[in-house]
Amino acid sequence: MRISLTKSGRSFPVATGQSLLEAGIAAGLNLPHSCRSGNCGACRARLAQGSIEYPHGPPLGLTAAEVEGGYVLLCQARALTDLQLEPTEIQRADEPTLKRLPCRIERAALVAADVMQVFLRLPAVETFRFLPGQYIDVLLPGGRRRSFSIASPPHDAKLLELHVRHVRGGEFTDDLFTRQAQGRLLDIEGPLGRFVYPPPVEGLSADVAGMHARPLLLIGGGTGLAPLQSILRHVIAADAGRERAGGRELLLYWGVRSEPDLYAHAQLRELAAHTPLLRYVPVLSEPDAAWTGRRGWVHAAVLADLGSQTCGQLADYDIYASGPPDMVAAVRRDFLAQGADPARLWFDSFDYAGDSPARQRSSAESKS
Repeated sequence: MRISLTKSGRSFPVATGQSLLEAGIAAGLNLPHSCRSGNCGACRARLAQGSIEYPHGPPLGLTAAEVEGGYVLLCQARALTDLQLEPTEIQRADEPTLKRLPCRIERAALVAADVMQVFLRLPAVETFRFLPGQYIDVLLPGGRRRSFSIASPPHDAKLLELHVRHVRGGEFTDDLFTRQAQGRLLDIEGPLGRFVYPPPVEGLSADVAGMHARPLLLIGGGTGLAPLQSILRHVIAADAGRERAGGRELLLYWGVRSEPDLYAHAQLRELAAHTPLLRYVPVLSEPDAAWTGRRGWVHAAVLADLGSQTCGQLADYDIYASGPPDMVAAVRRDFLAQGADPARLWFDSFDYAGDSPARQRSSAESKS
């Protein structure tokens, strides 16, 4: 069977049981995608001709209106016939090259009970370019992979910073958390993903799109902070290098369960103290009695603040949400209902996934 893309005229084969997204990537196409688990909706495309099926049931990342409009999710759909698709095919002039490289764990530190901050050193002879928000795959035996967002910004990439949550029974994280990590050799592949800043905007180069970017609203859950940290540090450095009248408003909301889970709290508070237009809001879903900050779900805290003199309206912002599937689903549902611009809303859903020969993304709560 073959898949044809109506906009570009390109086509590629797809095997029985292979997702449309996997087939496109195998053919060398960087189709829009993020979570690969059917939650974020980033890989939606209109099915112009042919039939597909969803072996695991209808995905959560499509609304009823989108299904009615003929849209499918490439990461979950399997072809039953030859297909014609209309995906969003936006290429960037600064698109980094996908590479497979060896690396060494330079250092690793336990920053919370179940979160390790890991720094990877790449070969000195290699150049590794990535965009803020992208991730890498750690390659495991038997074709298995584990995915981790890059927390460091592109301009400070001598070491790649990862935030790794321990998943009990996880093939990679069990080993990482129970044995000496420093000095260990790994094989990685990347950069990957379309959850990037600045976003690809049709008709504009990345530089022009970045120059006209609107205020940023970043919403993270758990280790979903990692790609947002990369974006935030990149934007602050880039704006410092430009003569921007008044700078750019930045809002970062970070939701975790309890105060000990705020593993980057001190660094973020310091960053906010030195960045006048950055507002950092930690939110705890299960705080103890001594916590005096925000309580509840992180997306609800954002909605409660909207309309205030501090925050303005949802439609004013470019919104990046990264974290567990339930959080991403709530942001997608509730923010659109409250007036967020769907063209300015990007998701990175970090889903738990068991071992499989096929690449599956783990959770922002883990990426095991």
